[in-house]
Amino acid sequence: MLGAAPPVRALIFIARPLLPMTHAHSNAQRQSSRLIAWPGAVLALCLATVAAQAADGPAPAARPALTVTLTAPERSDWPTLLAANGSIAAWQEAVIGAEAAGLRLVDLRAQVGDRVRRGQVLALLQSDTLGADLAVARAGLAEAEASLTEAQGNADRARALQPTGVISAQQTQQLLTAEATAKARVVSAKARVDAAEVRLSQTRILAPDDGVISARTATLGSVSQAGQELFRLIRQGRLEWRAEVPASELMRLKAGQPVRVTPAGGAPVAGRLRLVGPVVDAATRNALVYVDLPQPAEARPGMFARGEFDLGPAAALSLPVSAVQLREGFAYVQKVDAQQRIRQHKVTVGRRVGERVEVLAGLQPQDRVVNSGGGFLGEGDLVRVVQPAAVPAAAPASTTAPKR
Repeated sequence: MLGAAPPVRALIFIARPLLPMTHAHSNAQRQSSRLIAWPGAVLALCLATVAAQAADGPAPAARPALTVTLTAPERSDWPTLLAANGSIAAWQEAVIGAEAAGLRLVDLRAQVGDRVRRGQVLALLQSDTLGADLAVARAGLAEAEASLTEAQGNADRARALQPTGVISAQQTQQLLTAEATAKARVVSAKARVDAAEVRLSQTRILAPDDGVISARTATLGSVSQAGQELFRLIRQGRLEWRAEVPASELMRLKAGQPVRVTPAGGAPVAGRLRLVGPVVDAATRNALVYVDLPQPAEARPGMFARGEFDLGPAAALSLPVSAVQLREGFAYVQKVDAQQRIRQHKVTVGRRVGERVEVLAGLQPQDRVVNSGGGFLGEGDLVRVVQPAAVPAAAPASTTAPKR
């Protein structure tokens, strides 16, 4: 209290001359005196306050903004992944059409989405006319075979009588020629029968392979035309992912590498690289790679999908996700200097696996950074560093059997 007395006296000393001296001054002079007296009084009061604080002692020390723990980068082997985009397509698609022309479609036995087997009947065309043609061809064959039987009998008798001279050589030659002609007629009749059977079989539209019907243009009652498409089949139900990969990455891809493909709106599926395209697009500098897929219910031909090629493990320097702060499009970590103050450092991040993120540049293995809470700290903030709490060891399991 004694230290505060001189400033008070100084205030009285400074303010006293500024008070009006006599009652003879005019009102204007009194107003002028008051305007001059108040700033001087305020200045004197500030000086007195500073002096009083200096007399009381030094200012208190700054308090830490936060208590933090530090963590070190961890070096470990991480899988190297190559991301790509592409579309899902059928491995092979078969077009099933009509071979016979001018026949009416009388029955449809397959719909879009049906899974069919090789040789299964998909549709039927009208077969009455072709059935009649087959019957005529078979009758002609029977007639030709009967003629052949007669011609063979005559030829056999001519061969037997020719040495005796009973018949002339000319007659013998005529009978042998008739036999050969009858044989040719039988062959021709058999060919007509075969042709009629083939045309009749074309009235049954069959699946050329196992697979899934992906499209159907056949309409009941329509008249078929030769080569007209009726169905489209995904062979064996196999799908593939056709991804676009930059030409600079093609040397890292090999047939058989595992691929993780995520269709739009679906769950990830495991695929395998089947083929790297032999041609690079001159406009985009990308090449197509073909990835075999299983038969998941979520994937459909034509869907967009993202994928990652597993290129094998590679060493990576990583930090917990909580130790990296994203600000204005850049990644930062907080180091602590010898005065326990925060120093921000910009880093470059890469892959993320679980709760850890890869640091590509800006950090050394021996560096120590703030483990968590960096979002509440700024450059130069004072912190208090503590050691992380030890995780208690799990109690060993008892090996004795429980009492009954």
